[in-house]
Amino acid sequence: LQVDLWQPSSPFHIVEGAVADVRVPQNTTRSLLPFLQQENVQYTILISDLQQAIENQTGGRSHRNRRSLSGYNYEVYHSLEEIEDWMHYLNRTYSDLVHMFSVGKSYEGRPLYVLKLGKRSRPYKKAVWIDCGIHAREWIGPAFCQWFVKEALQTYQTDPDMRKMLTQLYFYIMPVFNVDGYHFSWTHDRFWRKTRSKNMRFHCHGVDANRNWKVKWCDEGASLHPCDDTYCGPFPESEPEVKAVAHFLRKHRKQIKAYLSFHAYAQMLLYPYSYKYATIPNFNCVESAAYNAVNALQSAYGVRYRYGPASSTLYVSSGSSMDWAYKNGIPYAFAFELRDTGHFGFLLPEMLIKPTCTETMLAVKNITLHLLKKCH
Repeated sequence: LQVDLWQPSSPFHIVEGAVADVRVPQNTTRSLLPFLQQENVQYTILISDLQQAIENQTGGRSHRNRRSLSGYNYEVYHSLEEIEDWMHYLNRTYSDLVHMFSVGKSYEGRPLYVLKLGKRSRPYKKAVWIDCGIHAREWIGPAFCQWFVKEALQTYQTDPDMRKMLTQLYFYIMPVFNVDGYHFSWTHDRFWRKTRSKNMRFHCHGVDANRNWKVKWCDEGASLHPCDDTYCGPFPESEPEVKAVAHFLRKHRKQIKAYLSFHAYAQMLLYPYSYKYATIPNFNCVESAAYNAVNALQSAYGVRYRYGPASSTLYVSSGSSMDWAYKNGIPYAFAFELRDTGHFGFLLPEMLIKPTCTETMLAVKNITLHLLKKCH
């Protein structure tokens, strides 16, 4: 019986004793359940009607209501067009703290926008890079990037820690890395993960933008088949989105001291390496930053995040942005896997945006302040 794998995204992550999420057409459920019982496979039905859950998330609210920029709602998911309008609005409204620019264009020709956030207090400042939405269907990522910017702008005057962060550092924030894929996840396929580049030979679209970086490219944990969700691409940096960001990070690598990438789901805080089981040279600093960050996160609502090297905490994967950033001289490289642990999965309800972003904000501030303490 064939089923459509949902998460993990590739069959090779499914091993005996592990948990795997699958989505099945409703008309096959009746025949699937007796089969699972017969084979002694333990299962739980998490979402009985997936289509209805998708429609509940994307429909039922007026477009105009979402787009009012002066009263922008940070507790709903926003389309790419709305996020870009919001970025332009901030660029005009907070010109003393925000500078918007593009690092390049996507495969489909969309601008790759970044917000530079911080007080122009001195000519040279260290910086933190934050990106969200490398994987299109992980909507809570872009929601957090927007939340981070909102919190920075709203608390800059009143919160001494935020004032210190924006005075001493610049933040480069990319709310939607995979713009084509994100747009496609709103218009065609809510569970789309990859970019939208075309492969003529296989008639499949897209490359996994988190397997396309030039660090152990297309080794373990990545696929050579263009139709797979973890396809590494025809060559490293084949995707214009990856190439543009890699170029920007290379150009600013002396300035950028931390790289933070936001994904979902699993409730984990990961650091290098992803591609091998080995200890990074500055393990003590990074480990203590991660430990303090997950404790800060837990203090909000009691949600516990696992933390550690990506290879042993999650699974081995090659060609990831986090490993690439670390290998290119950025000493603090982290990937967050935000809520939840699988009940809602990629369909995290909008009512959980606020608590997820509130707790994650504590972790990010903690990592940033740790960075300013100069742990060596």
